[in-house]
Amino acid sequence: MLKRSFDVLAAAIGLVLLAPVLLLIAAWIKLTSPGPVLFRQERVGRYGRTFQLHKFRTMRVDAEHSLQITVAGDPRITRAGSVLRKYKLDELPQLYDVLTGDMSLVGPRPEVPKYVALYPAAAREVVLSVRPGITDHAAIEFAEESELLAQSADPNATYIHELIPRKLQLYESYIRTQSFMGDLKIIARTLRRIVRSGH
Repeated sequence: MLKRSFDVLAAAIGLVLLAPVLLLIAAWIKLTSPGPVLFRQERVGRYGRTFQLHKFRTMRVDAEHSLQITVAGDPRITRAGSVLRKYKLDELPQLYDVLTGDMSLVGPRPEVPKYVALYPAAAREVVLSVRPGITDHAAIEFAEESELLAQSADPNATYIHELIPRKLQLYESYIRTQSFMGDLKIIARTLRRIVRSGH
C-alpha cells in the first residue's frame, strides 16, 4: 500500500536525518528539568487497539496527576517544553510510532481512552478504521488549541463539547476523501504552519 510504504520510508529517513536534532533536544530536556526525556501516554489507535504514544517531555513529571489537557501559560510546562511545543518539536518521537505501525504521518490525531469513550458510536467506528496520524486538518485548524482553552472557564468542558465534535467532523471528512496527494498537501500545510509560528 502506497500510504504505508511512504510512511515507513519517510519516518526512517526522518529519524536518520534528524538524529542530531533529536539528541540535542534530549540533552536540553535532561539538563533543564528532572525526569525522563520521553513522555509516553496510552492512546487509542486503529480498530480501538491502544498503544504507547511517544513525545519529548514538555511538562513536569507529575503533570498528568492534575489535568490531561493543556492550556496556554500552563505552569506545568517546562521552559524547554514551551519552545518544543511552539514549533511542534515535541512530536518528533512519533516518527518512531509511525515506523512501528502504530501511527501514520497523516491521519486523525490519537486520543486518550477517556475521550474516545465519548465519541458517538458511528463516528468512533469511522475514525478508528484508520491509523491515527501525526498531523491532519484538525491538527492544523486547532494548532492554537491551548490558547483557545485558556480562554475558557472550564477547559475540559470546552474540549469535550466544542472541540471534540469539530475534530470528529474533520477526521471523518479526511477519511472519506483521503488520497496520497491529499496527504502530501496536509504535510506541506503543516510545515508552513510551523514555519509561520516562528514569526
